[in-house]
Amino acid sequence: MRTLWKGAVSFGLVNIPVAMYVATEKKDVKFNYLHQQCMTPIQYRKFCPSCDKEISPEEIVRGYEYQKGNYVVINEEDLERIPLENTKTIDILDFVNLAQVDPIYFDKSYYLEPSAGGEKAYTLLIEAMQQTSKVALARVVIRSKQSLAALRVKDRYLLMETLFFPDEIRSPQSLSSGLEPSRLHENELKMAISLVDNLSTDFDPGKYSNEYRQALWEMIEAKIAGQEIVSPQPSAQPGKVVDLMEALKASIQLAEKNQAPKKRTRKKAPAPTGT
Repeated sequence: MRTLWKGAVSFGLVNIPVAMYVATEKKDVKFNYLHQQCMTPIQYRKFCPSCDKEISPEEIVRGYEYQKGNYVVINEEDLERIPLENTKTIDILDFVNLAQVDPIYFDKSYYLEPSAGGEKAYTLLIEAMQQTSKVALARVVIRSKQSLAALRVKDRYLLMETLFFPDEIRSPQSLSSGLEPSRLHENELKMAISLVDNLSTDFDPGKYSNEYRQALWEMIEAKIAGQEIVSPQPSAQPGKVVDLMEALKASIQLAEKNQAPKKRTRKKAPAPTGT
């Protein structure tokens, strides 16, 4: 992995030198846009319609549109005058319980690796966080952008996740929240809880895959090989639910049926023999 950032985690009076690496990657299939007539990739030019000419990067400046059609120009010197302290430090502010941090705040994940001389302090912080079941809230500046972040332990490594600030979270108050819970029938709620219980299991990320991306790759490979493409039959679209209770009962029966073979397999497993 390529190092994205080098600095230190500030933990009280302790500085832990670390290197930062991006922890995730998108694996979406990327397409180029081609001219259908000649199959040439389309170019995207930076073009000024007022001057009727293509513009070089040196001629482009940042502009903030404060009114329709009116801009204020912000250059590099303006940005450099904004005070950003500790641009190479991840400053831990507080320790909190992870369950208190709503997942809506999480943005992007980064691994933090201890740099030379920081191994002991790095391990000490990991042990302290594990034994207290806490995560750290911190402030960090990455590429001239200040972010709130959460540091937690994953597989004996420090994982830093940038967080959205509270004013960046949109309010859902303009959306419908469904019915008042008091309007639900008691039996409907019991059936829904039973369905959740039947479908509950331990989280295993390995059982989930991007089926659409896999099908897309198979189609691309078939086209490359010159094979005929066979489209799968579309699945039946669900109709309107007329009887909620019947739908819940049918769902529970299906969930129990899907779980039954697993239970029988466990019962028939041979007992270990002694040596």
